[in-house]
Amino acid sequence: MGTFNAPDPDKPGTFYNVIEKLDYLRELGINAIEIMPPTEFPGSRSWGYNPSHPFAIETDYGGANAFKQLIKEAHRHGIAVILDVVYNHFGPGDLDLWQFDGWQENDGGGIYFYNDWRAETPWGHNRPDYGRPQVRQYIRDNALMWLEEFRVDGLRADSISHIRNVHGSTDPSTDLPEGWDLMRWINEEIRACMPWKITIAEDLLGNEYITRPTDQEGQGFSTQWDAAFVYPVREALTTQHDADRDMPAVAAAIMQTYNGDAFQRVIYTESHDEVANGKSRVPEEIMPGAAHHWYPKKRATLGAALVLTSPGIPMLFQGQAMLADGFFSDDQPLNWNHAEKHSGLIHLYRDLISLRRNFSGITRGLSGQHTEVFHLNNEAKLIAFRRWDQGGPGDETIILANFADTTHEAYCIGLPAAGQWHVRFNSDWEGYDHEFGNFESFGAEATEGEYDAMPFHACFGLAPYSVLIISQ
Repeated sequence: MGTFNAPDPDKPGTFYNVIEKLDYLRELGINAIEIMPPTEFPGSRSWGYNPSHPFAIETDYGGANAFKQLIKEAHRHGIAVILDVVYNHFGPGDLDLWQFDGWQENDGGGIYFYNDWRAETPWGHNRPDYGRPQVRQYIRDNALMWLEEFRVDGLRADSISHIRNVHGSTDPSTDLPEGWDLMRWINEEIRACMPWKITIAEDLLGNEYITRPTDQEGQGFSTQWDAAFVYPVREALTTQHDADRDMPAVAAAIMQTYNGDAFQRVIYTESHDEVANGKSRVPEEIMPGAAHHWYPKKRATLGAALVLTSPGIPMLFQGQAMLADGFFSDDQPLNWNHAEKHSGLIHLYRDLISLRRNFSGITRGLSGQHTEVFHLNNEAKLIAFRRWDQGGPGDETIILANFADTTHEAYCIGLPAAGQWHVRFNSDWEGYDHEFGNFESFGAEATEGEYDAMPFHACFGLAPYSVLIISQ
């Protein structure tokens, strides 16, 4: 909240400042915003992951009424609001719950916290006692308050691996079964009274049980952030030499699903964690100090195209569409001058989102359940995959991605059907950037003859570090 739109750099931005940019977000094609924790924390600037008063909205952001106004205005723009909640620890600063009645053991937090080895978290020895009924009710009531009173459309639960395990690991000796049970209970409550809401887990351990229904052995989250996508894809984008790019790892990242459901994972190349903590935004990682150079632009947009065409729920970090550089910090507002400077790249993201949401009725497969990587060329660093829902024209969609600084005048791939295949998106189009435009690629007629284990094939022109989206 404090950095997305902060007209006065000496003050954090507010909910009202976000409202000013809702038209921009709607025109870009965004249909949901996820807000990093806006509950009261010490001081006026923070990522929000040090919540001191979990039921209170940060006054420097405008307070509770301003937050409710943002939610109403976002809904009027057709944009959902997802709230990031932190239940793996409280504080550590300005925490009124700490040693609430004066009692504690081992210099711990008192009756509402663990006071033994279970108190340890990466953020201090301040884990709530998930086995105490009052604490469970407190956290459950907090989750439902955002959904019922504030009418947010979903919750993203921060680092639930540290709710179900002391060290956020898979070591059963440090499990917290009461933590697992608490989150399961909250999801059951939400499903019972508001099944249209979405709940998102940040687990990052690839645990399929997180998104399995609670009536089975699962925890009942709708979806989870997927480390199996972001790490190999970022590695492929930021690796300096083309020869070192691991295309089988990219293929595995594309094909990853949880419980066989394409949408039980959230995929991205940038998040608050991926662009800070010693790391930077993707273009900055590619060329430090020169993030607006051709190489960072090409490879960052290559990554964006992969996010918006692969199976999963695609997520962008604030400023990504306008080629924000450097790293994320809570005292450095987003530079909106980049939106004008890189308006062509914003056009690129808008076109990608339009295809992902099938606004023109020609790429329904991008929101379908089915995916197949059918062409993998690790030597030339190319990959092609197809997405489909029911199949056929207007549905089946082919994505051809070039991860090398090499131009292909006519690169051939297999196709599942005869007829004309049209290029719906070419990330190298000069309209996106004056440095782009190696050549235009309009489409091709499929030729009969098996290729890539498919009955037809065609050849397409492909620029360096570029992506084509193709359909009938």
